[in-house]
Amino acid sequence: MNQTPLSPANEDYLETILALAPDGTPVRSVDVSNQLGISRAAVSKALSNLVQAGLIEHTPYGSIQLTDTGLARANLITQSHQMLKRFLVEILGLDENTAEQDACRLEHVISEETRLKWLRYIARTLPE
Repeated sequence: MNQTPLSPANEDYLETILALAPDGTPVRSVDVSNQLGISRAAVSKALSNLVQAGLIEHTPYGSIQLTDTGLARANLITQSHQMLKRFLVEILGLDENTAEQDACRLEHVISEETRLKWLRYIARTLPE
């Protein structure tokens, strides 16, 4: 999948928007700000970048909604995060907190090839 390069912070925004509204309903920037623990001004700047990348729809002071492309990207990021955390906890035996922090960092740098092979490994190794 050919993807616009995003900063880890921008990927976190996509992941957060999806987590706040898994059913695709619009979210507010204040909710994103509160969830990530950052200023509304920082959220506003990031949202502008995500609009330009075609990943969200947002009007100033309005609601935020993932585009189809943004939803696909957010799902990949979330899937990578969950896969990594599960591996770190269930295979390596890390505690939940450490695994969560490490998965959040790792999800931004893993290649698509590695992600797919890792998913296949987990599917073979761990029961659903």
